[in-house]
Amino acid sequence: MAELTAPETLPVDVVLDFVRTLEAGGGGAKIRRFLSDEFVLVEAPHLLAPNGATRTLEQVLKGADQSSQVVANQKFDIRRTTSEGGRVVLEADWSATSVMDLRYWDSGETIRARTSSVFEVRDGLIVSQDSYDCYFPGS
Repeated sequence: MAELTAPETLPVDVVLDFVRTLEAGGGGAKIRRFLSDEFVLVEAPHLLAPNGATRTLEQVLKGADQSSQVVANQKFDIRRTTSEGGRVVLEADWSATSVMDLRYWDSGETIRARTSSVFEVRDGLIVSQDSYDCYFPGS
């Protein structure tokens, strides 16, 4: 009798599960299982980080834990994904409700951005994310 093996999780499925966990309000403990120990997030310059930013795993997990103090009701409307090998490109419309007054949005306003991210997945874990976020200024 042939031995059954569990199907390998595709890199695009890892990324989509990660995004859905973020959308559900997942803090650091919930997103940690998707990220490798060497994970790095690189953000291109955008409205909230004019010089861009590079964040380590520790910084990303801490930010995820603090995100509920800044936004609620995160939503990712996936527009398109492309995957080749371990590289996954995800394009999405992101929105969230500000729960505090921010530079461009008042508490209760909806923050919107068009996002594109390039993820590298290795051995079922995300090792890097390069993010290109275009925020729409508040009204």
